[in-house]
Amino acid sequence: MSYKTIIVETGNRVATVTLNRPDYLNAVNEEMRDDFTRLMGELQTNDDIGVVILTGAGRAFSAGGDISYFERDWSTSRFRAENHRLMQFFDELEQIEKPVIAAINGPCTGAGLQVTLSCDLRIASDNAKFGFRENNIGLIPGAGGCSRLVKLIGYGKAKELIFIGDMIAAGEAERIGLVNRVVPHESLMAEAQSIAAHLLTRAPQALGLAKRILWQSVTTDFQTGRVLEALAQSVLIKSEDHREGVRAFREKRKPKFKGE
Repeated sequence: MSYKTIIVETGNRVATVTLNRPDYLNAVNEEMRDDFTRLMGELQTNDDIGVVILTGAGRAFSAGGDISYFERDWSTSRFRAENHRLMQFFDELEQIEKPVIAAINGPCTGAGLQVTLSCDLRIASDNAKFGFRENNIGLIPGAGGCSRLVKLIGYGKAKELIFIGDMIAAGEAERIGLVNRVVPHESLMAEAQSIAAHLLTRAPQALGLAKRILWQSVTTDFQTGRVLEALAQSVLIKSEDHREGVRAFREKRKPKFKGE
């Protein structure tokens, strides 16, 4: 499948998706929104893809929404419809039953930061910086940014990041839980690929259901979460991967999971 603003490379069951508008710091425009929609179709239906890595071309991950997008004379209903389209991509990325790793190579703000919030793991270059600067143009992170951020880093820190609008360094982002780890810039993709390779050794159904249960647990009550866990476990207990895992444990070897 061909795209206008992203590059998708696949190999060894890993899809590396690169936001590819480097002259515009990979700002999200309408063409990229279209590409995001088509990308999800490819990621969801291609069984040869087990893990996804998202990164940016050039010196930035993404500078957020393209400013020209906000200069248009939107009707409120049309803008809500367009916003819903981007929100749907974030939701589907968050819920796809395959691990998604953000390899954040540089500045990451606005819609770009919202992309990473929908990923499962966030690995940052020590060159990366993060922020929500929508307040500078009289807006808020409006496609799930507020709701995801507060769940990830807490109410107080989310307010600070959104109200003040300053960019924070990678080390501070790691300290507050916005990213999982920070690595030297030259090691970023090797680290992301190493994590992807490790995830490919794990049982795919177990990873996929764990991802869905964790996502549901963020928005549901404790008792419902426990019911969902039990239901998922009752499915996994009948899987061939579970039986293979037990055999491998008994035989003191590494399991060979097949997603069955």
